[in-house]
Amino acid sequence: MRHALEAAGWRFTRQRAAVFRYLQSVHTHPTAEEVYRAVRQSIPTISLATVYKCLEALVGCKLASKLALGDGPCRYDCRTDNHYHFRCLKTHQVRDVDLEHDPQLLEKLAPKLVEMLKQRGLHVTDYRLELLGYVEPQAS
Repeated sequence: MRHALEAAGWRFTRQRAAVFRYLQSVHTHPTAEEVYRAVRQSIPTISLATVYKCLEALVGCKLASKLALGDGPCRYDCRTDNHYHFRCLKTHQVRDVDLEHDPQLLEKLAPKLVEMLKQRGLHVTDYRLELLGYVEPQAS
């Protein structure tokens, strides 16, 4: 973590380390406010603004990713590899979908869309897949 931060021009701080440790410890995709509440357990003097700055640094050095999903608050993910997400429309909970990422999935599912984009001079280099629905009570 220290090396990644410093290579991207960020200083290593205990606040950034605490935020990073928390993100690594959860399988959810917490909001900044959720990270703040959790990290305050170990650093009671940390401010919400500091948590936002820590998250910005972690995203900036690619140790975390920022998910802007729907119209809710951004969520943060310590898993930075390409993968899919499922978002519950009722609870706004976001979960990883444990399925291997397929870089050709877009071409397989929507070849006409890809061709239309190419005709308009747009070249798709990657994609993100977010599945929407509801979490069944017994599946929690």
